[in-house]
Amino acid sequence: MSKGKIVVISGASGVGKGTVLGLMMKKRPDLAFSVSATTRPPRPNEVDGVHYYFITKERFEEMIAKGDFLEYDAHAKHYYGTPRAQAEEKMERGHVLLDIEPKGAKQVKDAVPDATLVFIMPPSMEELERRLRSRGDTPEDQIRIRMERAVWEMEQRGWYDHVVVNDDAERCADEILNIIADLA
Repeated sequence: MSKGKIVVISGASGVGKGTVLGLMMKKRPDLAFSVSATTRPPRPNEVDGVHYYFITKERFEEMIAKGDFLEYDAHAKHYYGTPRAQAEEKMERGHVLLDIEPKGAKQVKDAVPDATLVFIMPPSMEELERRLRSRGDTPEDQIRIRMERAVWEMEQRGWYDHVVVNDDAERCADEILNIIADLA
C-alpha cells in the first residue's frame, strides 16, 4: 500500500465538521483521524489519547522547541497542536484527517506541500448561527465571538484546495470522500 496523504478539514465552529468527519470515518474505516495535543484540562467524558493528548504547558513548549508539531497555535490561554510523529505514523497506513483552523492549515501546507486542504462552508450565516444556538451549550457571548471568528475563517477559504458547502451532512461527507478518492 502506498503512503497516505494528509487531508485538512477546516470550517467555522458550528458548520458540522464533527458530524461530517464521523460520517466519513464510518464510510471509510481505513481513514485515520489525527488526535491533537493540548494544554487545556480535559472536559468531562474526554479521554486522553482519544479526544486530545492532554499535556503540560512545559512539555508542549519542549515539543515546539524540538519541532515535534506539524502545526500548533495558542488560543484561549492554551496550546493546541498536531504531533508530527503521530501523523507520520498514521500516514504509513493510509490517509490522515486533521480537523484544524485556517492558521494551522497554512502551517501544515507549508510543512507538507502535498497535503489537501478542504474548507467546509455553511449554507448561510443564518444557518451557522442557528446551528450554534441549537447545540444549547454555548453562552450568548461565545456565540457572538464564534460568529465574528467565522467571518474571518470563511475569508480564508480562497487558498484552500477545495471548498464544500455543508447543506446536508451526508452529501458533504460524500463530496469530501470523492476528493480523497482522487488522491494519488
